Amino acid sequence: MPMLRPPKFLNETGNKTLDVSTNGLSIDNENILSKLGLNNDYVNANDALRDSDIYAIISRLSFDLVSAKVHTEQSKTSFILQNPTPMTNQLAFWQSVYAQLLLGGEAFAYIWRNKNAQIKSFEYLRPSQVQTVRLMNGAGLMYNATFDEPAVGFVQGIPSGDMLHFRLMSTNGGKTGISPLSALGDEFQIKREANRLSLTSLAKSVFTPGILKVGVEKGGLQGAVEKTALSRSFMKRLESSKGGPIVLDELESFTPFEVKNDISKLLASTDWTRNNIAKVYGVDDSQLNGNGDQQSSIQMQMEQYIKSLRRFAITIEAELSNKLNDNVELDLRPVYDILGGNTVREVSDLMKDGALTSGEAKLLLKERGYLSKDFPDIPETNPRFIKEGGTNNENT
Repeated sequence: MPMLRPPKFLNETGNKTLDVSTNGLSIDNENILSKLGLNNDYVNANDALRDSDIYAIISRLSFDLVSAKVHTEQSKTSFILQNPTPMTNQLAFWQSVYAQLLLGGEAFAYIWRNKNAQIKSFEYLRPSQVQTVRLMNGAGLMYNATFDEPAVGFVQGIPSGDMLHFRLMSTNGGKTGISPLSALGDEFQIKREANRLSLTSLAKSVFTPGILKVGVEKGGLQGAVEKTALSRSFMKRLESSKGGPIVLDELESFTPFEVKNDISKLLASTDWTRNNIAKVYGVDDSQLNGNGDQQSSIQMQMEQYIKSLRRFAITIEAELSNKLNDNVELDLRPVYDILGGNTVREVSDLMKDGALTSGEAKLLLKERGYLSKDFPDIPETNPRFIKEGGTNNENT
C-alpha cells in the first residue's frame, strides 16, 4: 500500500501570510520551551510534567475526556473517531492529543485523505512541527508542517480543512490558544525555591541523628579529637544494634533529633501551589488530593468537576464538528457515573415522582448501559404500574 502524502500546497493564490504560531509547550519535544513569566528562565514540557500536581491534573482531565462517550450523526464520523490512526489505539491517541491541548493550549492532528478526499486517518503533530499562518487578506488560516516521515518532510500551505487544530482560550480571535500554565510563572518560581528550601532544611534537620551527652567522670571536658572518637564509637554501636535498643551506661545520655514543627510547616507551605494549578484548570483542588471545599459533599464536588470538564469538552466538540462536517458531542456521563449507581438513583426518583413507568425505566437503563440489551421484559407485578383495564405487561 503506497504511503499517503499530503499535497504540496504552495500558496498558489499569491496571498501573503502572517505567522501567528504560539510555539507552546510540547509534550514530547524537549526543545520546545515555553516562557512562563520567569526572567529568562524557561521550563520545558517534560519539566512541567515532572511536577506531580501538573502531571496529576493533566493525566486526570485527559483520561476523563477520553472516557466520554462520543455521539455523532454519521456512522463514518464515529468510525474514524474510534479508529483515528493505524499507529496506536483510540485511547492512547486521543489522550495524547487532549493532554497536549491541556498542557500547551493547542493541539494538532493532520487529516489524511484518500484519493476520493475521504478521511483515512489522523496523525498527531507536535506544536513544534506546525506553523500557523494567517492569510493577510483575511481569507483564513493555513499551516506549514514538518512530518516525521522523511518521505513526507516539510509541507507548506496546508488548508485549514485538513488540520484538526484544538485551541483553548485565545486572545487573537480564536486563531491560536493560550496555555493555562502561562498564568503560573511566579508560582512555579516560588514553588521551586520553596521545594529547594524545604529539602535543604529537612536534610540539615536529620543530618545528625541526635545528641550524645557524656558526664564529667567520663571525660566531659575532653577536646575535639576525643569527642569525635566517642561519636564514632557510639555510631558503630548504633549501627551494630540493627534497629534494636542501644545500651548506655549511667554517664551517657542520647537525645534523638526530631523533625521540628517549623520544618513540617515549611513542607506543608508549598500546598498552596496545588490550589493555583487546580484553579487555572477550573477544578477543585480535591481532584489533586487537596482538602477542597470542606462544606461540599462528594456529590457536589463531582458535579463541579464535571462542569469544569465540560468546558474542555466543548472546545473539542467545536473543532471536530467543524472539520468533520458532523455534529459531534462528548457525553460525560460515563465519567460521572462509572458504575451506573447515579443513573439508577435518578431513574428511581423519576419513577417515585410518577414521571416514568417501570417499563420506561427499564428501557432507559438499557440505553444507558446499566442493563444489558437482552434483559428480558418481565411482566409487571406492581399494581402501581398496571394500567386500569389493561394487562399486567406494559409491553403487550
